[in-house]
Amino acid sequence: MPKPLANAPSGPDMMLETACGPGLVCGVDEAGRGPWAGPVSAAAVILDPARVPKGLNDSKKLTAKARAALEIEIKEVAVAWCVGLASVEEIEELNILHAAGLAMCRAIEGLSVKPDIALVDGNYRFKLPCPIKTVVKGDSLSCSIAAASILAKEARDRIMVEMDAVHPGYGFAGHKGYHAAIHVEGLRRLGPSPIHRMAWAPVKLALSGELALGDLGDAAFNDELGA
Repeated sequence: MPKPLANAPSGPDMMLETACGPGLVCGVDEAGRGPWAGPVSAAAVILDPARVPKGLNDSKKLTAKARAALEIEIKEVAVAWCVGLASVEEIEELNILHAAGLAMCRAIEGLSVKPDIALVDGNYRFKLPCPIKTVVKGDSLSCSIAAASILAKEARDRIMVEMDAVHPGYGFAGHKGYHAAIHVEGLRRLGPSPIHRMAWAPVKLALSGELALGDLGDAAFNDELGA
């Protein structure tokens, strides 16, 4: 098996953006499809090829400190950026997949300039306000998508920290609505809060009084159906 070149670049670059042609290209990514509580967020970012922040990557691969610093820089140097949200109520009405698409639409529509094309993380072709190109693992390949992943995650994380003060006892500030022992215990003790996703299996179990720490296998964390 050939060894990778020692000087081969690691992380995302602007090659996909360049391949789209001379128009404005925005990267789009979402955050929060999997949690049991809170909104789903999405961001759209149009980067200036001459001012791409260094260190961009999939938000999940970055430290909290690096994400926070990059969020500031992205907002300072981007041609345009916007974060869109879809509420818990919209998730319940539409399902999580289509709610994520709604958040993406809002992010693109909120840009100060209209993009010619969007590079969207994943393989699902959402109906968005401009032509799109899907990119599997796009946040590891495209700087624009990586930038969007950072803005979407940072925005949602802040909301969940705020929700921890509004709805104490679940540990939202720490796990941001995902699976954690303190979250399970909070659901068992307090029942679901107004920001819990009622269709998710763990929340259903809590409503029925049947939630226990040992009840939750991998099947409980399905992004779309929660069961």
